[in-house]
Amino acid sequence: MTTLATSVNIGKKPDPVTLTDPAAAKVAELLAEEDDGNLALRVAVKPGGCSGYSYEMYFDSEVADDDVVREFGNVKVIVDPASAELLTGATLEYSDGLQDAGFHIVNPNATRTCGCGSSFS
Repeated sequence: MTTLATSVNIGKKPDPVTLTDPAAAKVAELLAEEDDGNLALRVAVKPGGCSGYSYEMYFDSEVADDDVVREFGNVKVIVDPASAELLTGATLEYSDGLQDAGFHIVNPNATRTCGCGSSFS
């Protein structure tokens, strides 16, 4: 009698959002100013904005069982499952300059963005 073995490859899910080195460094700097070792950066997508969805980023100490958690250096990033689907492949960038300074999300899933760059569809 021959037994057939079936293997299932359950790979790691892709990162819902990736931080560039400058973004990770700036988030680490901001987290250090908070002086709370339990905080992480939460990136979320919420209904609203002029294009349908808007991005939210804030420091959070709560992690739900189904949250996707990734680390970039010493920065922990938390994304809820619904937001993860809309963010997969996105990159959080940070630029420090006279124009367009601050955090920006580059999302390949966005089919349309608004002029302010903080909402998409």
